Amino acid sequence: MSRHCFTYGSLMCADIMAAVCGLELAGEPASLDGYRRHPVRHEAYPGMVPMPGHAVAGVLYRNVPPEAIARLDAFEGPQYERRCVTVQLPDGGTLAADTYVFRPEFASELLPGDWDFERFLREGKPRFERQYVGYDRL
Repeated sequence: MSRHCFTYGSLMCADIMAAVCGLELAGEPASLDGYRRHPVRHEAYPGMVPMPGHAVAGVLYRNVPPEAIARLDAFEGPQYERRCVTVQLPDGGTLAADTYVFRPEFASELLPGDWDFERFLREGKPRFERQYVGYDRL
């Protein structure tokens, strides 16, 4: 059964999402209340953790097939757990979606402050793509 997937880091980039999933998916803006996105030490990607009073802007991909979810699980690795959350859509509606939350046992790897997507696009994406060459063959 297909699932919806809320992304908030490198997977907000349609080309990276397509490479990881093995197919192109259309994304749309969405946000998640009650969470905060932090930089991860020595990495270009972020980790997201529950935090009341905060919200994370991201991209929602609808109807992600099971094979692509399995590839996302492998890509995200042991630092993250897939969790079902309720995201907010720009029209005020809500939708249940899977997302990847940073596991508490790895919290020491999170840096203070907010992860910056625009900075990732400018500076982190090329480094990320070099580091993670091969993720398109998951």
